[in-house]
Amino acid sequence: MKNLNLLFLLFILLPGFNVQAQQTPNKLDVFQDSLIKISTATGTALSDNEKLEINGKFVKLLVEALKTPHSFAYPFDSLKNVSVIKSPDKAFRTLTWYVQLANGSYRYYGAIQMNTQNGPLKLYPLIDQTENMNDPNAITGNQKWFGARYYEIIPVTSGNRLPYYVLLGWKGNTQATTKKVIEILSFDKDNAVFGAPVFDGKELKGKNRLIFEYAKSNAMMLKTDVKAGMIVFDHLASFDPEVKDKFEFYGSDGTFDGFKIIGGKLKLQEELTLNNDPNSNDELYADPKKNVKPIRKF
Repeated sequence: MKNLNLLFLLFILLPGFNVQAQQTPNKLDVFQDSLIKISTATGTALSDNEKLEINGKFVKLLVEALKTPHSFAYPFDSLKNVSVIKSPDKAFRTLTWYVQLANGSYRYYGAIQMNTQNGPLKLYPLIDQTENMNDPNAITGNQKWFGARYYEIIPVTSGNRLPYYVLLGWKGNTQATTKKVIEILSFDKDNAVFGAPVFDGKELKGKNRLIFEYAKSNAMMLKTDVKAGMIVFDHLASFDPEVKDKFEFYGSDGTFDGFKIIGGKLKLQEELTLNNDPNSNDELYADPKKNVKPIRKF
């Protein structure tokens, strides 16, 4: 009889649990619809000041949305201007986007949302300080961020050391050049840290992040290649051998390099032969739904 009473009680309570579970997605659906409208308004604004003012409203509303309990599970997949990428170990996700200004430059915005056990928001706002960074190789925190729109995250573990994450990002730059970035993210106690000397190879000693710059009219591949077991990228070179360090003349020379993760370091591999034809679409961003746990041979 006791078992029957227990089953009856569960039958009564379960619908209530289902309603509660559905409330968060429904509430976040409303937030997402409002964010889409604000994003559209940002794109159609006539002046930089208006764009930045509307984007400020977007930031505030996004933070409010993320304060919704268990928002980490909500994909925001209809919010096309924001790249939402979850780390394969599900420890955190990045939300990054940009506003393009009238002079062809870009402002970057973003946040790191941690996956907390009980659902409350733990957020690291990302403050783009690209213009104020005298040393783009500096190790920084989230308040002094070398802005980019991230599209892939690769976790790296080695022995008993704390893990770090390799972030691949697109960074529109000026009317003449585009950049891509290999950024290193780690967490030290309660701080997000960008940059670390994990690169191993010719002319890479002391590098805390890698920045590639090339002609805006060109494209550059930078992605993981599971078959090759490494991060692969186009080798950039000047179109004119006599012109160096003028990156508006740089593009892929048809060869490929890469980084293989060996002993917790990114070991440079040069002049690779790739089995798959590279997709050089410069605006290609990884679909977070396709993120899978990394193969440890990386």
